[in-house]
Amino acid sequence: MPAGGYDVVRDPLWNNIGIDHQALAVLDTEPFQRLRYVRQLGHAFLVYPGATHTRFEHALGTYHLARRALTVLAERGQLDAVPPDELTLTRLAALLHDIGHYPFSHALEEAGLASHETLARRHLDHPQLAAVLDQVGIPDITTRLTDLISGRGSSGLRGLISGALDLDKIDYLTRDARMSGVPYGTVDVDRLLHAFTLIGEGSERTVGIHEKGVSALESLLFAKYQMYRNVYWHHAVRSATTMFKRLVRSSIAQGMIDVDWIAESTDEALMERLRSLPDPGLAERLRARRLYKRVLDVPASDLPLDAGRWVAEVPDLVEQVEDRLAEESGLERGELLLDFPAKPAMLAGDIQVLRRDHSVAPARLEILKVADELHAAARRLRIYAARPVPVQASRIIALVELAPDDITRVVAREHALLS
Repeated sequence: MPAGGYDVVRDPLWNNIGIDHQALAVLDTEPFQRLRYVRQLGHAFLVYPGATHTRFEHALGTYHLARRALTVLAERGQLDAVPPDELTLTRLAALLHDIGHYPFSHALEEAGLASHETLARRHLDHPQLAAVLDQVGIPDITTRLTDLISGRGSSGLRGLISGALDLDKIDYLTRDARMSGVPYGTVDVDRLLHAFTLIGEGSERTVGIHEKGVSALESLLFAKYQMYRNVYWHHAVRSATTMFKRLVRSSIAQGMIDVDWIAESTDEALMERLRSLPDPGLAERLRARRLYKRVLDVPASDLPLDAGRWVAEVPDLVEQVEDRLAEESGLERGELLLDFPAKPAMLAGDIQVLRRDHSVAPARLEILKVADELHAAARRLRIYAARPVPVQASRIIALVELAPDDITRVVAREHALLS
């Protein structure tokens, strides 16, 4: 450890990131080092070659923003009544907020595995990391960190870690845009950080934003929409993601790979394991970027507002539908995949605004008036297939519009889904 227990890391986004002795000790643990080998954007590098940045650097960036935000609040005297332990926990939670992340971004959560927030406690309990955290000297530190990471607990600073305007979003939107080489993730970071404020007192204290930062908040939300539409939900990125999800689900179902092992794995370790299985077809296709092609691509704006939620939320049902559609189209199981990603809270702006007259009110953002329309504009209902097959769009749309219970009954019948 450097003299004084402090070091500086060079970062392509924030330039110099200062790291205190407690964070340095966390960085050197095995669970945190694992994040060096977990890409931030999963398979997006197959489309955007520069998008190979990792959860490790994103975690450092979020920690850096936490230090900056706390400095701004402290300079205004807003942290005078905040216990020092709470400030330390906030910095560490920013650093550790993605400690439970699976390989390949959020794909495995879409596939039905537990959320990375749920897995955080497991990684925080790793003997090496637990020993480091115990030396911090804060009672019940692991539970309190878990609560902060999950957006729970009584800390008035939890909004910096999990919320509509958390520091995680500010870093990942800016970093993902920079590394992908797209102009969509522009965020007025300095304005946002200087607009943070604490609202309320004691147990009612929460993170809000000054009225002068509202326009910067709107720009962040619009950047988020643009990134989903153009990067995160790019058709080729989603093709790779659906193939990967199906590959992992099949491997788990056949007992060839263990969920607990996946939770502690890295991108390359997982792919190597998948390529070593008796039938590595999908894994080899991903490795060679031989992605399934679109045989159907319908904008969500052509469907009712709530249609198809089951496609994003009930992976077991999706797989049943995919297999029936594949059979009826003359394809093998796993050669036809259905995709209709959803992020209902994409433009959530549930945050309190401190007005210039010192009154407090919920943010009334103009962008929220069209939030549903923007969400629909970013989404596409797609079917990907290993080879070209005819697909009747109207029939697929009719299936997607059914409620989960209805589609389950339809699948259970012997009648063809496409006729």
